Amino acid sequence: MSIRKVTVYAASSQALDQAYVDAAGQLGRILGTAGLEIVYGGGGAGLMGAMANGALSAGARVTGVIPEFLKQVERGHQGLHRLEVVTDMRERKARMLANSDAVIALPGGCGTFEELFEAVTLKRLGQFLGPIILVNTQGYYNLLLEFLQYSVKNHFMNTAHLGLWQVVERPEEVVQALSHAGRWSEQQAVESAVVRSRT
Repeated sequence: MSIRKVTVYAASSQALDQAYVDAAGQLGRILGTAGLEIVYGGGGAGLMGAMANGALSAGARVTGVIPEFLKQVERGHQGLHRLEVVTDMRERKARMLANSDAVIALPGGCGTFEELFEAVTLKRLGQFLGPIILVNTQGYYNLLLEFLQYSVKNHFMNTAHLGLWQVVERPEEVVQALSHAGRWSEQQAVESAVVRSRT
């Protein structure tokens, strides 16, 4: 699968450890250097802003998508190639994922979790087939990954679903992870969508 456009999910929090901010900026620079187009939540602060600034500094085309009611809270980034203002969060998520070849999740809060899990669910059901990469800065996603393993152990998900995403520890690993992502097809999604037995 050829990766040209990636969707990045990330925190808007401005109270984070500098290591998270640095990793977000580095991810943006790496994606920009790789010539990838980026779409994200449109914020100018937090990890969203750091990622966008890094990408812009490396010459990437960056599009932001932000709901009207969040423009003041998340401070829409004013230096993007395009900042789309939409009506609500549902439209934001749909626009961010539309025509995207891959998803990358930096650390984030409940909004990032929601976006990430929607992408995972759509992939599980064959509605989105691209790679999903979690950037596990400082082990941020460790407990979530343990919980997903627990979900499989208790038969709420199939073992095959653990292959819906990949995990990298550093932004420098993202481009390689994108190029080596396992293939996922609509047929695989149909065959594994329902957990039918305890075997």
